[in-house]
Amino acid sequence: MYFLLILSLKSILSSVIGSSFYNWFQGTTMGIWFQKQVDRFMEYFALKYSLELMKKDTKFRKQYPLQAERLDALEEDLNTLWEIHIKEINKHLSKNTKK
Repeated sequence: MYFLLILSLKSILSSVIGSSFYNWFQGTTMGIWFQKQVDRFMEYFALKYSLELMKKDTKFRKQYPLQAERLDALEEDLNTLWEIHIKEINKHLSKNTKK
């Protein structure tokens, strides 16, 4: 019984410490370099083994058509809001530069 408790606590503590370390590490120069290397490796891996995300997307759309439609509608709404937000920022910037 104590073994399972100790194992669980060790696992939780390790994950908390690891997460805290990564949050600090990702902002350092070495962390940025490391993340770029990981991203580059993952892109190489995906190209080498022809991993296609579109297959997963198509499968999802076949299995869950209503959710796919809702996601498309949400993305469209988000794009509309983003365009409005950009227009407002440009208006604000043009007012400030004219003064």
